[in-house]
Amino acid sequence: MKRVDLHLLGPLIALVGLFILGALLNPAFLAPANLSNVLARSAFIGLIAIGMTFVITQGGLDLSVGSMAAFLAGITIMAMNWLAPITGANWGTILLGMSVALAGGIASGYVNGALVTKARIEAFIVTLGTMGIFRSLVTWLADGGTLSLDSSLRAIYRPVYFGGIGWVTWPIIVFAIAAILGEWAMRHTRFGRHVEAIGSNDRVARYSAVDVERTRLLTYVLLGALVGLATILYVPRLGSASGSTGVLWELEAIAAVIIGGTALKGGRGRVWGTVVGVLILSLIDNILNLADLVSPYLNGAIQGVIIVLAVVLQREKRAAD
Repeated sequence: MKRVDLHLLGPLIALVGLFILGALLNPAFLAPANLSNVLARSAFIGLIAIGMTFVITQGGLDLSVGSMAAFLAGITIMAMNWLAPITGANWGTILLGMSVALAGGIASGYVNGALVTKARIEAFIVTLGTMGIFRSLVTWLADGGTLSLDSSLRAIYRPVYFGGIGWVTWPIIVFAIAAILGEWAMRHTRFGRHVEAIGSNDRVARYSAVDVERTRLLTYVLLGALVGLATILYVPRLGSASGSTGVLWELEAIAAVIIGGTALKGGRGRVWGTVVGVLILSLIDNILNLADLVSPYLNGAIQGVIIVLAVVLQREKRAAD
């Protein structure tokens, strides 16, 4: 009889348990409006975490994603505000702003990846440095304050976050599509197989004719593109960006990846597990707020504890294997 792999099913069991706990603690938890809000807010971290899954699976890391999102939000808002008097307050201006966010994300991811692969600097050092650079740039652009989107543009842009099909908003739909494509890419494409092979043993991957540097670079570019996409969905929510935008997003993304079962040292990636990890973190946050059990200021501490426990469980599994 085949033994149940609790390390594989553990995140799913935890997710079901959280749904039951939330429903018992507060009847409002299962209200469509609450669930829609939780899932929509999960989409930002979820998109970033999907890209982070590929980066971590190949043995890398990116600490700059939160700061990158803040920077991209800032330049997107500035671009649209600058274009509005020229092109008018319309969807054309919004689409140009979206292209700035996406192109900026791809370029930022390429810079991180190139420094890691071509300059051969440790990913931790590279992204720690770019984290500070992006955060400082957006603070400088905002002159220490806040960059706000023109009110006429925001009115047009709002449906990108608040609109959707019924109570299922566009961020939820985009997140779901990205998750499906990400899982398919990891499981059924040459790129996904190469990512896992590099994370398992990059020397063996080289001997197997895998272009290690190119594949690693592409994972950072993919992550940057998904940060750009998350920014596109985030800007219409508040219509502003500042030096505090995206704080601790990197922690949440990494936590979701690890909780979902992706090996921190690389070699095994689970996009579906990452999605479950994102939902677990979001539900914990929502349940704590609804039940008023713990101060919301301690949410970061709770996420930190979860990361440590998830890594401990991974080490125990490797020891058992």
